[in-house]
Amino acid sequence: MAQLEALLYVAGDSGIASADLGELLQVEHAALRELAKQLTAKLAQNQDSGLQLQHINHSYKLTTRPEVGEVVGSFFQKDMTKTLSQSALEILAIIAYKQPITRVEIDAIRGVNSAGALQTLVWRGLVKAEGKKDAPGHPNLYVTSDYFLQYFGYQSLADLPLIEDFEEGNISAEGELDLFAAKGQADKNLAGAQKGEQ
Repeated sequence: MAQLEALLYVAGDSGIASADLGELLQVEHAALRELAKQLTAKLAQNQDSGLQLQHINHSYKLTTRPEVGEVVGSFFQKDMTKTLSQSALEILAIIAYKQPITRVEIDAIRGVNSAGALQTLVWRGLVKAEGKKDAPGHPNLYVTSDYFLQYFGYQSLADLPLIEDFEEGNISAEGELDLFAAKGQADKNLAGAQKGEQ
């Protein structure tokens, strides 16, 4: 049951297909159903848990309980007013230059778990899942969205700086690559767009 919970946690919003879960856990369909039933009961009995297990279209996923919907909604509203963190910008740069790419591949490049910041980018519409990789678990492939181009003032991905350019002066005093020199202006654009939507 712990392995099932862990797999569904790392799978995030996309969940995992029943067939793939059975393969990963090396159990038959009936045994998987029983494990899912046990995890469902465990989460339901734990009043301190804000999660529930759902079985949708032959896939399992962990979602938040309806009872915590208000505070989760508040988080999304608050999060949309924030500027992008350095980790989110790193992930965005990786996706922009390596797309399509899976979260595990992003983690491998960064050396740390990217799930939280990646979800923020998805929520804000800067990246999106587009297709699945032909690999165990069929993980989502992430690409940048049209809104990404709008946010940073690019007309197309061809407008992104060439990686070779970073050898010639697009490096900050701290030694960090400035992939999105227009970030400050982009944050102003986002703020203006949000005011216009209100």
